[in-house]
Amino acid sequence: MKSALLTSLAAALLLGGAFPSSAAAQTGAAQTLVPFNDARLPFTLTLPRGWFGANFEDGSSGVSVVSAQKPPATLMRFLFVDKKGKAADLKTEFQNFEAGVKGSGGTLRLIAGKNSAYGGVRGVERMYALKHAQGELRIKVWFGNGAKNLYSFQVTDSPTRFAASDALFKRVLGSVRFR
Repeated sequence: MKSALLTSLAAALLLGGAFPSSAAAQTGAAQTLVPFNDARLPFTLTLPRGWFGANFEDGSSGVSVVSAQKPPATLMRFLFVDKKGKAADLKTEFQNFEAGVKGSGGTLRLIAGKNSAYGGVRGVERMYALKHAQGELRIKVWFGNGAKNLYSFQVTDSPTRFAASDALFKRVLGSVRFR
């Protein structure tokens, strides 16, 4: 299912180059999470307190947050697209995602991948090293294949900060509940 979601993810990754790292206080294990419930979303979750909403004006549906208003900052995105009754193949979704990033001038290297489920929705997550004109980033992307929607949740940060950001991302993923 080729979609605007995949294109927006690729664009956000390269825009994410403006967010190369995070302040330790904003991504540590002690970070407080607060409930986020928007009736327009097919899920609820908790988000880090004090983070800022980000609008990439890319037509994607969901919520994007950054740990600071100006770089350096961690980027998290929780996006979805209606499958419109079509079957989604996650392998194909990742191929489209990777092609979109490469087409935008980035170079991806797969670091790890595994099957995983969040909030009762099965999916696949992959971690990448992303090289781009401004440097290098780490990104983890989870594609979830829900009954009505395809979900794409991601975290992007610098290699040096990624372990802390990923730990926080896992806490947020653990809070996701699909409607």
